[in-house]
Amino acid sequence: MKRIATLAAWLVVLTPGASPGMKGGTPRDGEVKAVSVVPAAGSVEVVIDLRGAVDIQDFTLASPARLVIDLQGARLVAPAVLYDGANRGGIKNIRYAQFRPGVVRVVIDLDALKNYQIERRDGQVRVKIGSERTAFEAWSSRDVTPVAPVGTADVRPGSATNPGREPGVRTGQAARGGGQAARVATPAQSGDGPTIDAYLEAHAKESAQSQAARITVTWDNADLREVVAGFAAFSGRTIIVSKDVKGQVSAEIKNQPWDLAFNAVLESQGLAANVLDGGIIQVIDKRDLARADSTVPVETRLVRVNYAKAGALVPSVASILTKRGAVVADSTSNALVITEISSRINRVEEFVKGLDIRTPQVSIQAKIIFVDRTDVEELGVKYDLGSQTQFFNKLVQRPDPRTAKAVDTNGDGVPDAFVPQSNFAPNDVIVDLGGNSLSAIGNADQEVVNPALNLIFSTAIGNFDLTTFLQALQRVELADVQAEPTITTLDNRAAEILVGDRVPIRVIDVSTAGAVAGAVPRATVRFEQTGINLKVTPHVTANRQVLMEVHAERSNVKPASVDIGFTFQTQQADNQILVNDGETAVIGGLTVTEVTVTKSGIPFLVDLPILGKLFGFSSEQEQRRDLLILITPHIIDDLVTPSTGK
Repeated sequence: MKRIATLAAWLVVLTPGASPGMKGGTPRDGEVKAVSVVPAAGSVEVVIDLRGAVDIQDFTLASPARLVIDLQGARLVAPAVLYDGANRGGIKNIRYAQFRPGVVRVVIDLDALKNYQIERRDGQVRVKIGSERTAFEAWSSRDVTPVAPVGTADVRPGSATNPGREPGVRTGQAARGGGQAARVATPAQSGDGPTIDAYLEAHAKESAQSQAARITVTWDNADLREVVAGFAAFSGRTIIVSKDVKGQVSAEIKNQPWDLAFNAVLESQGLAANVLDGGIIQVIDKRDLARADSTVPVETRLVRVNYAKAGALVPSVASILTKRGAVVADSTSNALVITEISSRINRVEEFVKGLDIRTPQVSIQAKIIFVDRTDVEELGVKYDLGSQTQFFNKLVQRPDPRTAKAVDTNGDGVPDAFVPQSNFAPNDVIVDLGGNSLSAIGNADQEVVNPALNLIFSTAIGNFDLTTFLQALQRVELADVQAEPTITTLDNRAAEILVGDRVPIRVIDVSTAGAVAGAVPRATVRFEQTGINLKVTPHVTANRQVLMEVHAERSNVKPASVDIGFTFQTQQADNQILVNDGETAVIGGLTVTEVTVTKSGIPFLVDLPILGKLFGFSSEQEQRRDLLILITPHIIDDLVTPSTGK
């Protein structure tokens, strides 16, 4: 108790937002005076002594089990003390602090989550937790000598007691402090290492990412041993100081992880922390540590690697070895040959086992859908009007009387009629200039290719013949291509699947023909790959989502309409997406619609509504291409045998 009292004389801890001199902010009319743990019938009670009115909010956390009580509108006036660590009815620890202005947080560490009840009484808040163990000695913060470091941000659920940082829990502003809140009031001059400020600036990134409990503390010419004792009380770790270690520390640290602050103090004094087996921390001079390592025997150990490649682990393992250590990869047995001092080789082996973890596998299924639809509608009407003496011989072929010969039509052997033997040429025009006559043709050059309907209508109008030709066509072409490639690969490993053809393309080099007289052009053949191609590199995140770099492609070859030979139709998508396990994502979608409308006919008449179709040709072609690429990842978990658990 004497040492604790000495620490309280020089160690001042400032909790963020809890400065008693703060002006403004949330008004506070309540005060927390003490926290106690007392036995009760069938339960254990946590009693919070209050003055004034407060609002209460409570919630529980798992892994580890905790009950959190927020007293809103309250100010902490109780002394900050350490719980003695005894298990009282399932309560293993109690921590409390000014969480933020106007809120005092009490965190109750439990051996398991249980039913609880919160009651208000005059001047008290009583938390009843069900328990079968009620035979224990009561504990109260009133009976313990104050120790300033306990009143730190360690009461936050996101602190060292909760390294997992449960989602949805406010972790307070201390978690965002980074490395910018450390300031050295008087840099230490006795040591041969860097100042505390310089050390923390060099490790600013580690400070921002650290999940260790954060400490705010000021030293004014404090004895180094007392500083180390304060860190031991704050962290709950066992720290042993070598007998020759001494020095004075004057500094101010604000909102820094305790482990980084501890190492910064040691560095400023030319000291080092040596972690022994069992987690005990030994504070020793760096030179003594080097001399001690030089006297420890060296041991060589063969560590087999199961999942990773041994050669890939060599740089990581070599970074933690001492000067006397070495590591070599054996590719035959996929093992590491590690040489290190015997006091550290076990930790190096554990480090290797931490690196050699089973890499998750991801099964990725893609679906490439390509739909090509063509609709064609064509309708045309042609006319031929003429007489026996005047006509355009273009649509209706008329006989040429000049080729007439006597023909036996009734089979009696005597010619009884003159029948023309051939027709006029298609482009012949017969015009009768001697009298009034009329001939006309409409849309003679228009044709419907391969019509589905051919209709001819002919009638006589006086001395004229009117012949009408009707052609119609409606055609639908539909090509539906669906490809579903599936591939399984390791996390962070690229994989590719390809199903298709290698199309030979002949290339003719005509330049060789002109180089030598009589030479012929040289032809070479190269191959182009077509088909379904899927390339993917997955990465499984910590929250079981899958980040993928994807290349999906579908291609085919088609004869070209020009003399270059072939064209390659390709549909592809390159993307980087983040999806949940088993979730389907659309990584590409494309719709192309081409509409071609052609209309020709007799001027003015063809433009008439509805009736215009009787005086011309109309053609409408619509081509629609749809491309859709879907991808679904599945994380393949290890199969566990129920009987063996392996």
